[in-house]
Amino acid sequence: MAKILNLKKSWGDFKMEIPELEILDEGLTVLWGPSGSGKSTFLNVLIGLEFVPGFQWIFHGEDLAKLSVQERRLGVVFQSYDLFPHMTGLQNIEFAFQARGLSQKEVAPKLHFFAEKLGLEKFWARPVSVISGGEKQRIALARALVGEPRILLLDEPFSALDTELRNSAREVLRSLVAELKIPALMVSHDPADLEIARSKVFMEGGKIIDR
Repeated sequence: MAKILNLKKSWGDFKMEIPELEILDEGLTVLWGPSGSGKSTFLNVLIGLEFVPGFQWIFHGEDLAKLSVQERRLGVVFQSYDLFPHMTGLQNIEFAFQARGLSQKEVAPKLHFFAEKLGLEKFWARPVSVISGGEKQRIALARALVGEPRILLLDEPFSALDTELRNSAREVLRSLVAELKIPALMVSHDPADLEIARSKVFMEGGKIIDR
């Protein structure tokens, strides 16, 4: 289990206080809570976009909180996907692994794997600006995973999709995380996302609560 310890900080009137939280070493952990409960702030702390003195994140004996954003080696899928609209889907994925110093030869087997599992070859040669929301979500997922991250973090990844697409996207994420045997943490306010969770964590008012 990865352990998050002593995450305590105030942002104006909002205070987050999480003395300890465990995340599974494999499978999907869903952090669920209503809007304004602090889920995205919590994710930003893990990514390294928010600094919290004294916070620890112990992962396989290493404190990721002491590392820079790049050194943490995380795969992140943001709510808006944050893809480059002027690039094709494939170019967006290539940008991610090139930024990690990986070569095309090293990544080729992974590209083939994700192309097959996510059906990317049907649309990844098209500019991101013209592909659908579901296609963007799959490109963002492949981009986050291609560099073999320590952990996959997802911030409301289905919120921009319609109901039918959300259901299929949930199953794609669940099966992919299970097949890769990696830890993944997804924040959500949609109760339906709890159905694909291997572990469920509930947040309210910046605190972890029992359900």
